[in-house]
Amino acid sequence: MSRNRSPLIAAGCAAALALIGLVAPASGHGSVVTVTAQVETPPVFADTGGDADDPAIWLNRADPDSSLVVVAAKKAGLRVYRTDGTLVQAVPAGARPGAAAGRLNNVDIVTGIRLGGHRTDLVLASDRGSDQVRSFRIRPDRPDAPLIEVTAAGAPPVFAADQSDVDGDTTAYGLTAWQHDGHAYALVTRAGRDALALVELVGTAAGTVGYHTVRTLRLPDTFRLPDGTSWAPCEDPGEQPQAEGLVVDPRRGVLYAAQEDVGIWRLPADLSGPGTLLDRVRDYGVPAHYDAPSDECVVDGPDPGFGGNHLTADVEGLTIAGHQLIASSQGDDTFVRYSLGATNAYRGAFRVAAGTIDGSQGCDGLDGFDGALGSAFPHGLLAIQDGTDTGPDAGGREATNVKFVDRSQLRTAH
Repeated sequence: MSRNRSPLIAAGCAAALALIGLVAPASGHGSVVTVTAQVETPPVFADTGGDADDPAIWLNRADPDSSLVVVAAKKAGLRVYRTDGTLVQAVPAGARPGAAAGRLNNVDIVTGIRLGGHRTDLVLASDRGSDQVRSFRIRPDRPDAPLIEVTAAGAPPVFAADQSDVDGDTTAYGLTAWQHDGHAYALVTRAGRDALALVELVGTAAGTVGYHTVRTLRLPDTFRLPDGTSWAPCEDPGEQPQAEGLVVDPRRGVLYAAQEDVGIWRLPADLSGPGTLLDRVRDYGVPAHYDAPSDECVVDGPDPGFGGNHLTADVEGLTIAGHQLIASSQGDDTFVRYSLGATNAYRGAFRVAAGTIDGSQGCDGLDGFDGALGSAFPHGLLAIQDGTDTGPDAGGREATNVKFVDRSQLRTAH
């Protein structure tokens, strides 16, 4: 099993479970296609407090060859790269006034938002240090320093009721952007909890970006199994099964959320109703308990066979590319593909293997872009985090980085 944590059972969960549909797992993992990366970014070193975690791809519509990949590097802030992998800008994590030091976890892009009387594109980042959504304006006319922070002063915490919540690290975690009917939103998950929040971005007269919470929703933390028993994934004491990876299918108004030890949920993007668990991790339903001496989960019995066939916990990053949902199956270093639409049928899996550069292991986040992204990636790009960078630039130090994969390698892999 993956390292799990012990659950807290939510009041009224039985009623919520009655509203949630479970789709039977598809059969057979099938062959895993191998792809290789063409480009990698420089390593981000753990001993400097950095951790390249989640990428977001920005298209420069006026000059596609100047497009960017922005990466959340946690305590190291943001890293901005060209599509040839070279570093353009390092944005410190900083700290909001009165808040703890920044720890930027996930990023996404908002395009064409009106700010200070002009249309502009933004990078949004979840900040675990302050429990905020932070905003950075993209300046195409400043190729050496394209990002500048425009988070409104006094931006509220997304989840925390008080400072003890922030100090306890139950703060803004996963993040994705959604634009609908002229409004821009961020959907955010909470670390160590089963909560999701929908926040609407609001431009100010000062040219900064604030937000307010529209609604919140909780994913289940206990599940009724086909044999009539209940199961909850093993978690650390005091924690609930968290989600991190998020992506919105804007055409259908559907949010996909990766609950790490459970599976992938399909929900209304506006969080107006409950969701459907479209696929489960392989060890879904396996009984286990947290063992304090080893700080691990210990399996209590045989696998009852209720898990899926494609995902090995943790389920991490999600993206949409090539009209498919792609999920990082972190436990076996593969990426699982599903169709969009009503069925979300399984469409195969791939692995980023070593080629001229090393592959991807333990992937946290990924992002996909369809269509031409300048001369470097005329057929589209997948930016995929590598949780264990072993390239020569790493020099044997613990490091992470991002691999750039030409999406044409997957066009015939269905």
